[in-house]
Amino acid sequence: MHSTHNKSRLHIALALLFIKGFIIASTIMAQNITQISPRIQALAAIASAEAKGDTATLRRALGYGLDNGLTVSEAKEALSQLYAYTGFPRSLNALGTLQSVLQQREADDTPTEAGREASPLPADYDALARGTEVQTRLTGRAFNYAFAPQTDYYLKAHLFGDIFVRDNLTEADREVVTVSAISALPGCEPQLRAHVAGARNMGVADETLRALPVVLAKWTGQGGADRLSAALAAVLDGDAQAATAPVLDSPWPIGEPNTAYAQYFIGQSYLAPLDAANGGPVNVTFEPRCRNNWHVHHDAVQVLVCVNGRGWYQEWGKPAIELKPGITVCVPAEVKHWHGAARDSWMQHLTYHTHVGPASSNEWLEPVTDEVYDRLP
Repeated sequence: MHSTHNKSRLHIALALLFIKGFIIASTIMAQNITQISPRIQALAAIASAEAKGDTATLRRALGYGLDNGLTVSEAKEALSQLYAYTGFPRSLNALGTLQSVLQQREADDTPTEAGREASPLPADYDALARGTEVQTRLTGRAFNYAFAPQTDYYLKAHLFGDIFVRDNLTEADREVVTVSAISALPGCEPQLRAHVAGARNMGVADETLRALPVVLAKWTGQGGADRLSAALAAVLDGDAQAATAPVLDSPWPIGEPNTAYAQYFIGQSYLAPLDAANGGPVNVTFEPRCRNNWHVHHDAVQVLVCVNGRGWYQEWGKPAIELKPGITVCVPAEVKHWHGAARDSWMQHLTYHTHVGPASSNEWLEPVTDEVYDRLP
């Protein structure tokens, strides 16, 4: 199967966000991203790559930032702050990457601005009192974590009292860094929504927040972009359902919209040929609830290898088989079947054909009705 379109990765990201129904029009998004300085885009990309442990992307993002107004002091500060959100191992690894980038730039005689260090704090500085004030402004109310008083102290005195008050990054900068990093962390959606609201309280413009998913999609993939889009829809637009929308978080390529075979699918799918011209497989991505029609492969065996998400495979007259990463199905020739995503998950599978005879062909049949599909959990 081959796509008839050749859109850019950015357009695919925007299409995904539009399909899920909780992002604004792509033309507005394109306008918004131009309103974010390259420096802020770099901070978002650096934070997201650090959180994912993606060293190669982090190197590129650091280089981009240092070429576009980000100072060494600001980069170090962002990566140091992130230990509070992503842990010391990620933060220390990222600081080591920054050292390596700086050494290479020096060897290449590439100009790099050192920037200024944070202003010293007064001798009588009260980290707990100042941190409480900063946290109250960020959350919009007094916050006391009575369940774990020691954690409440660490948040106030250390995170907000020691780290956030350092003035070589602005409070708005720090929230861009925090939001971008948490977007890359699956399972942290409540914290992400809280920090989206906090970012607004700390001076990050809504236009900047709305454009950040495009930045994340460009640098570190669709998963973080989708999580942030959902949080933005919930906080900025009051769309409570967006908070529970399934997210595509995968190292596998999405590819292009499956327009050539769309008539045989319910829902949206995407195709990414992996050197298919030379016998490689095709990666097929199904959005939640997407499935293909009942169909038959004549004179050929189809192989399906689930690589991401959750879905279903079913042969006519037999119970459905749940597809999860690592599950492989060999579809016999002449067997009527369908496959697709679960209702609450994206799904990706590789597919190729073997034992291909001279009379091989696909026969597309009737759709898989909601009545049949909705019986599955």
